[in-house]
Amino acid sequence: MEQEMRYIYEIWREGSFSRAAEKLYLSQSALSMAVSRAERQLGAPIFDRSHRPPLLTPAGQVYLDTARQAMQLEEDMERRISDIRRLHAGRLCIGGSHYLNAYILPDILCGFHRRYPDVKLELVESSSAELAKMLARRELDLTFSCNEAFLSDFPRYPAFSDHVLLGVPRQGLPPQAEGLGLTAAQVAEGAHLRPDCPTAPLRCFQELGFLLLSPGNNLHDRAEQLFREAGFQPKVLMELSQLVTACRLAEHGLGASFISDRIVAPDSRLVYFKLDSRQTERAFYMLLPKRSYTPHAVRAFIDHVRETLI
Repeated sequence: MEQEMRYIYEIWREGSFSRAAEKLYLSQSALSMAVSRAERQLGAPIFDRSHRPPLLTPAGQVYLDTARQAMQLEEDMERRISDIRRLHAGRLCIGGSHYLNAYILPDILCGFHRRYPDVKLELVESSSAELAKMLARRELDLTFSCNEAFLSDFPRYPAFSDHVLLGVPRQGLPPQAEGLGLTAAQVAEGAHLRPDCPTAPLRCFQELGFLLLSPGNNLHDRAEQLFREAGFQPKVLMELSQLVTACRLAEHGLGASFISDRIVAPDSRLVYFKLDSRQTERAFYMLLPKRSYTPHAVRAFIDHVRETLI
């Protein structure tokens, strides 16, 4: 691939000539000269330098799209050759939320590493919305999602499911929820999954303060839908980026929080309520970027996850 294409792609990704030059180990003048050379060959400007950060011109957008396609083809070729040379080696970049990386993936990654010790693992942590953007840009090999808005955009494989419960501090229980709650031990035993487990109307808790996840998290969107179904606006005490943080604050009595059954600790002091809504049932899938070739390391990881979780 032509060097200028890599340079221009890096400027676009960094949003700055100076940051791109630093990352490419070039002087800024050398980088500017390379861009000018590409613009002369193209016969049109690639960047509108009157803006900060520099914006792509229409011709620049076409140039960048072509550069990204060329980079993807080159990457596919390199990985296919690598798979032929060393069947069990390779690189695997996985994206996950803190919930996934801390509670779902540790055992999976350790098992995969024991099975394929020569595969280099990289783990990226961000919100589900940002991870979907990174996957679309092919900056990840694989991520997990239960967001139906994203699922149809990528090749996908079933991974695991979880159930969202409402965790409420014992001292904040409303009288109308009496007898409907579960202890952490009962959740660990799967009592909330049994058909005869009673459900609690979310409206029972409308006087409580809520600890919600921030926008960009799937559980934020589901919480909004749950409140719409219940017909009230919640009193939001705080919006947090991590599910575990919301859970810990709820355990200390700050407010109620929606919590995955997979992170309920056996010694949790919260009372847990099963809610009657399909929003509480989440099916997670492994999502792959759109490409013509799936590297051996990615296929091996998919098989390992399905053997472990499904």
